[in-house]
Amino acid sequence: MAEVEREAMEYDVVIVGAGPAGLSAAIRLKQLDADLDVVVLEKGSEVGAHILSGAVLDPSGLDRLIPDWKDKGAPLNVPVKEDNFYVLGESGEVRIPNFVMPPLMNNHGNYIVSMGNVCRWMAEQAEEMGVEIFPGMACSELVYNDDGSLKGVVAGVFGLEPDGSIGEGTEPGMELHGKYVFLSEGVRGSLSKEVIAKYDLAANCDVPKFGLGMKEIWEVDPEKHNEGEVTHTMGWPLGFGNGGGSFVYHLDNNQVYVGYIVDLNYKNPYLFPYMEFQRFKHHPKIAELLEGGKRVAYGARAVTKGGFQSIPQVAFPGGALLGCSAGLVNLPRIKGNHNAMHSGIEAAEAAHEAIKAGRAGDTLDAYDTALRTGPVGKDLKIVRNVAPLNGKLGPLGGLAIGGFDMWFQTIFRFSLLGTLKHGKTDAAATETADKHKPIDYPKPDGKLSFDRLTNVSFSMTNHEESQPCHLHLKDDKVPVEVNLAKYAGPSARYCPAGVYEFVEKDGKPEFVINFQNCVHCKTCDIKDPSQNINWVTPQGGDGPNYPNM
Repeated sequence: MAEVEREAMEYDVVIVGAGPAGLSAAIRLKQLDADLDVVVLEKGSEVGAHILSGAVLDPSGLDRLIPDWKDKGAPLNVPVKEDNFYVLGESGEVRIPNFVMPPLMNNHGNYIVSMGNVCRWMAEQAEEMGVEIFPGMACSELVYNDDGSLKGVVAGVFGLEPDGSIGEGTEPGMELHGKYVFLSEGVRGSLSKEVIAKYDLAANCDVPKFGLGMKEIWEVDPEKHNEGEVTHTMGWPLGFGNGGGSFVYHLDNNQVYVGYIVDLNYKNPYLFPYMEFQRFKHHPKIAELLEGGKRVAYGARAVTKGGFQSIPQVAFPGGALLGCSAGLVNLPRIKGNHNAMHSGIEAAEAAHEAIKAGRAGDTLDAYDTALRTGPVGKDLKIVRNVAPLNGKLGPLGGLAIGGFDMWFQTIFRFSLLGTLKHGKTDAAATETADKHKPIDYPKPDGKLSFDRLTNVSFSMTNHEESQPCHLHLKDDKVPVEVNLAKYAGPSARYCPAGVYEFVEKDGKPEFVINFQNCVHCKTCDIKDPSQNINWVTPQGGDGPNYPNM
């Protein structure tokens, strides 16, 4: 569509993504200079529609951004009052005492929240300050200046023909140009991938690492509800050969967030993350809580877990990577929203200084420095060896040695281990099927556990079916000839929404993509062993419509 003529709008700063990072950047820019022209583009049908997070929020980023957030009605209503960590066996559990956990793991002072609702509130604050926010506007393409710097984005393309061509009803969208463009797309953003490759931003960092997070909201029996309780587990059903674990957060209104994260560096292609989550809910401790309750929502999203050593260069000519686009989640704390907010603040301050000095389109080196040396760098540096240790030693070894490393750094301010490397990418970690045995998963009972397609209906996902498929295959022969033949077709299992399946046609297997089911988790883009799937944005407003995730 490069040959299409489009109208262009000029801004000081263009922000892609109305998550905590993008909205923090927008608010901070307006705090610094109310006359700056700032626009935020969001692919969800509304702000918050595509936000999925645990979430226990460390309010440090919000404290810094909007110190009087309580007076302004921020939806942080459930302070954490109880913190539990269990190692599960199939029918029992062992609690890890809180006093043995490093101090940074303490959730005192944090809040159980819906990040979707927090972002909705942040958007209201931004709009009151004069920020323009356009939901339903997917950014499908980047625009560059003649010198190679980022100029802006193409947003609002609608009505393409199924083959991607322009038809009579096509709306070509418009270009939005900025002195600086902030990419805050979340994990594995398609535009972020492009700029990381174009400017070689990952040249001096370790490989990125990811997990798949799946979450349900349950309404439970009031007698079983304990508002403010936070529980994490590891062990069963994944066992101690694969990384991952659960979270169970009691918010208000007798609701509980129940979630499971599976590290995507697993070796066995037969592993089925979604079914591990469903099986987890049958553990006696969890089943007792959920029995008699009702699941009211479901969703899934990839999670970054590479940590400090996997952060790419975050500033590039004309733009910056914010939040999970840069991979800022603190893995052992299972928290990244506070760092997303800090990154938005740091990027805004660097851009403001540059614009004030008459600059545009250059590299905001001050942002890169501030991110690594400020609150984000300090938060991530102390936990940098946890993910590599989990990968090398398994969850139990990672818990023991990683816990010691965090304690040691808390006391002595350095690590005996230095900075460990992650090794392979999550895609490369997948081994061929002949090295493993299929896993027999129990059938969902429809009460505590559910089949994927039933659960996807609780994500309110919708895609206009006549649009082009947004899941692009680099080679359409690879799924059957390589991934099915060598890896037993792992895409049929690693997708938490049932997008991919192998069906028999004329006696031969055929690969089918049900893109209408896609909840935009990006797992396929990460875990496909052949790296043959490229996730790009569907037209604006399509995808999940999460109410309170």
